[in-house]
Amino acid sequence: MPADVAIATAKVLFALFLALQIMGLGVFFERKVSALIQDRIGANRAAIFGFAGLGLVNTLIADPIKFLLKEDITPAQSDRLLHFIAPCASLVPALATFAVVPFGDVLALGGRLINLQGAELNVGLLFVLAMASLGVYGVVLAGWASNNRWSLLGGIRGSAQMISYEVAMGLALIGVVLTYNTLDLQEIARAQGRLLWGWLPAWGILYQPLAFVVFLVAGIAESKRIPFDLPESESELVSGYFTEYSGAKHLMFMMSDFVEVVLVAALVTTLFFGGWQVPYLARDGFHFPWGTAVALPSLVVALLQVTAFALKVIAFTWLQIVIRWTLPRFRYDQLMRLGWKGLLPVSLANVMVSALLVLLAGRGA
Repeated sequence: MPADVAIATAKVLFALFLALQIMGLGVFFERKVSALIQDRIGANRAAIFGFAGLGLVNTLIADPIKFLLKEDITPAQSDRLLHFIAPCASLVPALATFAVVPFGDVLALGGRLINLQGAELNVGLLFVLAMASLGVYGVVLAGWASNNRWSLLGGIRGSAQMISYEVAMGLALIGVVLTYNTLDLQEIARAQGRLLWGWLPAWGILYQPLAFVVFLVAGIAESKRIPFDLPESESELVSGYFTEYSGAKHLMFMMSDFVEVVLVAALVTTLFFGGWQVPYLARDGFHFPWGTAVALPSLVVALLQVTAFALKVIAFTWLQIVIRWTLPRFRYDQLMRLGWKGLLPVSLANVMVSALLVLLAGRGA
């Protein structure tokens, strides 16, 4: 039906809009947080019509205009088709993943119950892993197509790193699936609305603390940022796999990094910190443990849920930025050792313990 198609399109566009706005704030946070850590002022010079906005104008307006107006240069000996495809292959899968991330419960509108999730997919976690694996192709194609030995080395590093940490990430997600017995991200978020002992929100971090640590570390490594930025380390490879990119294509690779940061924050929020859940908030309003109830309209409840989700995502985006400007870069052998000898055994142990506990809980019931 046309109405259903319009609603589905609107939900996907809203999810992308929310992700891109948080990404823009993330770029601003990165500049200001790094400035605070390094005891300097940070971005504050660019102004539009006399308004500088403490760096917001520079980050959200001036920088994109600068990149879009730069000349798009393609090396003479490069593979032009693959050189063009690589930025798209890097950015599009990251953006597409937001389609399955729920940003609220339901909204009652015009007699309809609208599920606040871009694409209602009952195998959402599999979709997340599939899109994450597709992002490897953008890195590999960029390094290969540039006809530059440093770019090729960056592409090889990036592909090895991303594939290595995807293993630990997938195993961490298995622990979550065992806990909630579903692959649907919306159902996982709803399951975290229960209360333990009548007052404590049953968020995933209480059930899977080890999976949270593994997933967060693997997610930061997947986004290829310090301390895991070996594929684009400027001291060795200039800019790694996207050295030979300029203008809008270079901007797409930069956007991919920041979109992945926001995506990791959104998934951590959804899987381990209740997603859109607000403690004691149900579909009809607040129900507090001491017996007090406050009725709220459906629209107000939805707004509170979307706001809670956005604030949690912003908090974890901020955390990743602080980690970047606090820790030094690993050596490549340290990076691979952490993935294969550190996170992999820990995630395997977490899967076995989770499966055992679920089995014992099932027998007890």
